[in-house]
Amino acid sequence: MASDTDAQKLLDGWRRGNVLAETCPSRAILSHLTSRWGTLVMIVLATGTHRFSELRRKAAGVSERMLAQTLQQLEADGLVARKAHAVVPPHVDYSLTPLGQEAAAHLIALTGWIETSLPRILEAKPKAA
Repeated sequence: MASDTDAQKLLDGWRRGNVLAETCPSRAILSHLTSRWGTLVMIVLATGTHRFSELRRKAAGVSERMLAQTLQQLEADGLVARKAHAVVPPHVDYSLTPLGQEAAAHLIALTGWIETSLPRILEAKPKAA
């Protein structure tokens, strides 16, 4: 018979997630945040609220389709807020939720490390034969 402590440990594990487990929902969120466009969108939105066209300009190279898909995924994860204004033509603003601001801080730290360490990273790459 399982003790209350064993049951609590199991419940705590389910709440926390396990990104290494094949079926853990944290994998999808990790994928959304760390995709090329997910990371760039989060970094841009960390600077404030933006419209779709502004996001597309600032995240240079992203297609409309990929940007729309990325924003939908991040919104579904609770990281991005979408506010549609009842005007013609349609006006939609995107911003980070409090949870998104927290996630963006981690992405900014990682991206900053990559940019700062870029010379060392490039030097460490194996040379082509």
